[in-house]
Amino acid sequence: MKKIIKYMLIMSVFTGIISCDFEPIDENRLDFDYISSDPESAEGLLLQGYTGLVNQYSFSEGATDDAVNNRLSNGYKRMALGELSAQYNPASRWNTFERVFYVNRFLEIIDAGEIQWNRDEAINELFNLRMKGEAIALRALHHFYALQAHAGSGTSGNLLGIPYFREFIESDGDFNTPRLSFEESVMAIMDDFDEALTLLPTDYSENEGDVDPWYADYDFDDYKVVNGGQYNLRISGRIVKALKARLALFAASPSFLNGQNGYYDLAAQYASEVLNSIGGVSGLDPNGLEFYISDNNILSNEMLWRSSIGNSSSTYEERMFPPSINGKGEVNPTHNLVMAFPMESGFPATEANGFDPQNPYANRDPRLEKYIVLNGSTFGGSSINTGQGGGIDRLDSIPQFSTTTGYYLKKLLRPDVSINNNGTTTGKRHANVYFRYTELFLIFAEAANEVGGPDHQVNGLSPRAVIAAIRQRAGIAQPDNYLVTINDQDAMRDLIRNERRLELSFEGHRFWDLRRWGLSLNESAHGYYFNGDNYEERPSVETRNYQPFATYLPIPNSEILKFSQLEQNMGW
Repeated sequence: MKKIIKYMLIMSVFTGIISCDFEPIDENRLDFDYISSDPESAEGLLLQGYTGLVNQYSFSEGATDDAVNNRLSNGYKRMALGELSAQYNPASRWNTFERVFYVNRFLEIIDAGEIQWNRDEAINELFNLRMKGEAIALRALHHFYALQAHAGSGTSGNLLGIPYFREFIESDGDFNTPRLSFEESVMAIMDDFDEALTLLPTDYSENEGDVDPWYADYDFDDYKVVNGGQYNLRISGRIVKALKARLALFAASPSFLNGQNGYYDLAAQYASEVLNSIGGVSGLDPNGLEFYISDNNILSNEMLWRSSIGNSSSTYEERMFPPSINGKGEVNPTHNLVMAFPMESGFPATEANGFDPQNPYANRDPRLEKYIVLNGSTFGGSSINTGQGGGIDRLDSIPQFSTTTGYYLKKLLRPDVSINNNGTTTGKRHANVYFRYTELFLIFAEAANEVGGPDHQVNGLSPRAVIAAIRQRAGIAQPDNYLVTINDQDAMRDLIRNERRLELSFEGHRFWDLRRWGLSLNESAHGYYFNGDNYEERPSVETRNYQPFATYLPIPNSEILKFSQLEQNMGW
């Protein structure tokens, strides 16, 4: 594809970059007249909308009670220790508006009808429909990212959302746009998702039976050229329906609309429609627990939306493996998280339920060993000693050089990667994951429980049935006698939130969940160490220092200074 280097000052406006008074070299510019007539260049604008998609590799858990990051320069660590401000915000997503303007420009080109994607008139029309649907869906998604990060109570006391941009704005245009109310922002995003659904195929498929009604008048051979399986990593109608469920759950959450205006109902409805299309709870993929450990698992039915599988790499393993197997041990899970994993019986890990503080990892939820390197674990071909010990394992137990908490990360890492002593590696392939079916099951369970409690049914699904299936897959002993004791909405809410914490751990959800639930961000990180004779808990190995108004993150101060109509969130 031709490289598009465009003199787009709109990007500098929304990222705070100050443009200089010079002209780019003409040879490095493709003006919009050319882009509007060249299919590859025009599609390049659309593909900009696929950059910046949020995946599972943020490791933002270092800003929460789930992990400590060992790099002093890490942005989430600095944020958690008290540096979060309107000038310094590693969780900011204001720059996502860049992608909005790219896709808005692409939509102008589509609406002008200037591009010939194919000489066949019907195929050309199909390309226009599908790509317009992609652009509108991506516009909605990038606005959602900004809303998730920056919605909040403004200095006026009103619950505010974000500006919503449906048009391309020239570099000398007016960007001084006020924030919509929170619910107006949600509705604007939802409207775009709904319009996209009238244009996108539910799935990119070679099966004539999968053709959506609005495409029924087209010849199937033409349809396959445009909507065949070769495009199955692009945004589809199925993905948009799942994104609508995610948006509705976010909107309904306690920190925002707190159950008002039916958004929990909508989240449960949207999620159930997609889940029933894969067979309901019977469609919960058995490989979903370890979707990252092999190429086959990455390709499994757990994936609702992912990127292509990349080239062999060991970047994440080099950062996260324990030092004794030549990693840097960067992210250390906390004892707080370890204690959130129940006993294998399904009951919480308390001494009354059989938890032994001096044999802390015995008879526990099997997910604990799958996701976290524990003291004495075998990982990377070695026994990892995070407590007192000798030999090379001592590398893994010195706090100032290795683990802060007594634990290392295992989840998201390929166990078949090897990092050799001479610095060479045997890398394995990874994929960016944008949406897993397990998340959608948990969205349904949370929303349906808030509507009607543990056994409330929506399209044949209930929170209890979903949580039962997730815990059975995890290896919780059957029958699940603890789940039987959950008979009210409050107890089920706590269980669903805990299952979400475990199932989606280290995938970039915890920080955003704590904020939308209105829970404290200041839970100190705890460690747990073997001192040679006993295990001992070390509370507050790293304290958290968030302002009480940090539930709502700030608008970047540079934007507030430039645009008089932007209202800052309260406290910043």
